[in-house]
Amino acid sequence: MTDRMFTTAQAARLLGVKAETVYAYVSRGLLSRTRAADGRTSRFDAEEVRRLAARNRRGATEPDPVETSLTVIRDGALYYRGRNVTGLAGTQTFEAVASLLWTGVLDEGAAFVAAEPVRELACAAIRPLVGHARPVDLLPVIVGAAATADPLRYDVDPAIVVRTGRALLAVMVDALPSSGNARPADPLGVRLWSALTTKEPHEDGVRALDAALVLLADHDLASSTLAARTAASTRAHPYAVVATGLGALDGPTHGAAAEAVRRFLRSAAAPADPMAAVADRVHETGRVPGFGEPRYPEGDPRAARLLELIDTPGPIRSTMDGLVAARPGMRPNVDLALAVLAEAHDMVPGAGETILAIGRTAGWLAHALEEYRERPNRFRPQGFYTGS
Repeated sequence: MTDRMFTTAQAARLLGVKAETVYAYVSRGLLSRTRAADGRTSRFDAEEVRRLAARNRRGATEPDPVETSLTVIRDGALYYRGRNVTGLAGTQTFEAVASLLWTGVLDEGAAFVAAEPVRELACAAIRPLVGHARPVDLLPVIVGAAATADPLRYDVDPAIVVRTGRALLAVMVDALPSSGNARPADPLGVRLWSALTTKEPHEDGVRALDAALVLLADHDLASSTLAARTAASTRAHPYAVVATGLGALDGPTHGAAAEAVRRFLRSAAAPADPMAAVADRVHETGRVPGFGEPRYPEGDPRAARLLELIDTPGPIRSTMDGLVAARPGMRPNVDLALAVLAEAHDMVPGAGETILAIGRTAGWLAHALEEYRERPNRFRPQGFYTGS
């Protein structure tokens, strides 16, 4: 029995029955009852009531399950439409994988190009913010500007949504301040590289960045993805779906985790003593950022694949190897791999979160395409009041 107790009215509400039925459950031995301090009213153990409610729901009509044919985590591996993601990363472009998620076909020839007037509008919208905002902070503004330029944004026909997705991803990348001379015809990975680092793009680095976009494009019903699907359930247009996903992604336990791991990686590199850095962090917080992923008990395959592609020897890679050696039994997760990628190529602050946001936009739109086929407004849970 727990310390939390429900009144008769609260128990009846959660169970979806009348008060008389609650007392019938007591008489049948399904619930236990205690007297309140006033000696007249009854109290019911909250955990018992919840268990009975859950059992009753199994035989009643429940909210629609979130069925998806997009992503599954199975036997320690991540699959997009039945294809192992680690096999796609580094061998297929992000554009092709986005098309796979949206249409079921790896379309290597798909063009991700933004109309120049839309790009100019987005650039004008973010101009006052450039200089004191990270790239990821500019993305919601870019998305909002692009939405205002699309009079057909409420058309959720699948072919229109796919076309919108390609143009939206293009403007999200191309409107970001860039240090290079990437062209609209270049792959998205090359164009994004120029927005994240002043280094000249090179084949291995761009391949690793593009692979990161692929590896992060979807991950089942993560918080931001569920938020995006909820928006799509109201028939919000694709731009609003992506804006919703970006809002949820901004939380410190979701998209912002990569930047926290990067700061930790730097702190571990500063004294060149990874063991001390691990000991200090465990002492302070009880955990070490960048390690462990509950969905992959045997290790995050996304991290393993990305680290395999970051073939850049140097102090950051040595620091990471030292951290791994200091954490026996714990394996790096994708946040650590993103941090290594960003540090190895001197990327701007917030680069990891930006990569995740761009990559996951493909997944949010794929889930929106699925959700547009479902019953509208199906994500409408009913609150259970527990106040006085």
